[in-house]
Amino acid sequence: MTTMQNRRYPIGIQTFSEIIRGGYIYVDKTDLVWQLAHYAKYIFLSRPRRFGKSLLTTTLASYFRGERDFFEGLKIMDYEEEWESYPVIHLDLSTAKGQGTAEALKAKLMLLLDDLAEQYGRKESEITPGGLLAGIIKRANRQTGKQVAVIIDEYDAPLLEVLHADAVLDGMRTVMQEFYQPLKSSEAMIKFCFITGITKFSQLSIFSTINNLKNVTMLPRFSAICGITEQEVRSVFAEDIQAMANHLGYSPEEMFQRIKLRYDGYHFSEVSDDIYNPYSLLNAFGDQKLSNYWFASGTPTFLIRQMQHYNTDIMSLDRLEVPSSAFDQPTENMKDALPLLYQSGYLTIKDYDRELESYTLSIPNQEVRIGYVRGLLPFYAGLNDADVQMGFAAKFWKALKQGDVNLAMQHMKSYLAGVPYVEGFKEKLKDIATAEGFFEYTFYLIFSMLNVYAKTQVKCAGGRADMVVWMPDAVYVFELKVHDTAQHALEQIDSHGYAIPYEADGRRVVKVGVKFDAEKRVPEDWVIG
Repeated sequence: MTTMQNRRYPIGIQTFSEIIRGGYIYVDKTDLVWQLAHYAKYIFLSRPRRFGKSLLTTTLASYFRGERDFFEGLKIMDYEEEWESYPVIHLDLSTAKGQGTAEALKAKLMLLLDDLAEQYGRKESEITPGGLLAGIIKRANRQTGKQVAVIIDEYDAPLLEVLHADAVLDGMRTVMQEFYQPLKSSEAMIKFCFITGITKFSQLSIFSTINNLKNVTMLPRFSAICGITEQEVRSVFAEDIQAMANHLGYSPEEMFQRIKLRYDGYHFSEVSDDIYNPYSLLNAFGDQKLSNYWFASGTPTFLIRQMQHYNTDIMSLDRLEVPSSAFDQPTENMKDALPLLYQSGYLTIKDYDRELESYTLSIPNQEVRIGYVRGLLPFYAGLNDADVQMGFAAKFWKALKQGDVNLAMQHMKSYLAGVPYVEGFKEKLKDIATAEGFFEYTFYLIFSMLNVYAKTQVKCAGGRADMVVWMPDAVYVFELKVHDTAQHALEQIDSHGYAIPYEADGRRVVKVGVKFDAEKRVPEDWVIG
C-alpha cells in the first residue's frame, strides 16, 4: 500500500496522462468515461468550476487517441477491446476569457487553433475561427482516414463576464456562433463531439445549427462522472482520513463527518450519489486542514454581478421548491439568478418530488454557506467580514456557548449600532425598514458570518418562525417584533408551537422574543424562554 509520505494529490493537475504518469491519486471514473463516449455522438455537460470537467475532457482525449497504456488496471479495461486511435481536436476556451471586444475574441480563437493548424495545415482563405476549425477537421479526417473527436472545455468562458453587456455580448456571441458552426456541418467527419462548461446557453443562440446536442447534465447515470462520491471518499481516501484524524485529534468517523459537513452535499440529478467537491477535498487532505478552498480560489465576479442585477434574496436560497424549468434553463433566458446559481454550484438538488415533478434546491454544504457570506454578502450589506469575524463574532459565539443569551444579545446590540449599512442596502430594504423583514435579513447575515446554520421563515404546523438557528449544543427559535413587545414575541413562539419540532432533537431548545428599535435598527429588548 502507498504510504502517506508518498501519496501525491493532483491539486491543480487536470491532465489525465500526467496524473497517471506521475503516480498521483486517481479516482477511477473510466467506466463512466467509456459509457459517455458511447452514449451519443454530440454531448453537452455542465458542472461547476473546479469540479473535474477539465480532467474529464483530457481523459476522453487520451481514450480517443487510443493511449491504452495510461488505462491499464482501470475500470475501462472491462469495456474497451478495440483501442482504435482517432485524431483529437481538444480546445480549452478558458484561455479565451477576458476578451473585451468581438475582434479580440476572434483573434484569441485563431491563436488557440494555431498548433492544430501547424499539425494539419491551413489555407489562406481560412481567416475566421470557424473557417479555420472547419478546415482543420477536414484535413485531419483526410490525412488520417479517421473521423475526428472534438472536445471543447469551458465553452462558455469567453461570454460569462459580458452576460448583461448587450453591446459587447451580441458581437462576441456572433463570433462564437461562427466558431461552433463547423461542428454541425462537419458531422460526417466527426466521431465524437463533447462540449462542457458551467452554464447552459440555448442551442439556437450559441451553437447556431447544432440542434442535436444531447444534454447529459442531469442524467442520473452520469451524475457522478465529475466530483467524488461518498463511497469513493471512504474507499480511496480511507488512509487520508485516518491521517487527518490523527493530526487533528479526532476519531476517523468524527473526521469523516466533519469532512462530509464541509465538502459534501452536491447532487446533479433527482437520483444521485452524494458528491463531494474534489478541489476542496484534495486540498484538505494535502494540507490536513479543513478550510474553504473552493472560495479561496476566487468567487466569480460574473456571479456577483448577476445576483446584484436580479436583486437576489439571499435568505431564500436555503430551501427552494421549484420545477426544473426554473433552474435548468438557458442562461440568456434568465429572469432571475437561480439558473446561474445552480449551474455554478452555489445551489444544488436536495430532494425531488416525483408526483409534482418539483425539485428542492439548497446551499450544498458548510463551505458554500461560508463562501456566500465572505465572498458575496459584503456586496449586499456592507458588513465587513474581518470586523465581524475578529471582533463581534468571538464575543457573541463565546456567550452563546456559555448559554448566556443576554450577554450575546448585548454584544449584538453594540455591534449593530455601529454597522454602516451601504446606501444600496438601505434602498433595497427601505420599504420594510420598520418591519421584521429587515431584522430577519440582518440576523441571517450575522449568523451566517459566524458559520452557524440559520433559516428564516421556517414552516411548522402553527405557522412560520421568524428564524431558527442551529448551534452544536442548542437550537434557538427567534421571533422578532418591531411594533410589538418582546414578551408577546415569546408568547407567539409558545402559542403557535414554533419550538415543538425541535424538542426531540436532543439539543437544548431556547426560545427568544426580540423587540427592535426601528430607528436605531438594534435589538431594544429581548425575553428568553
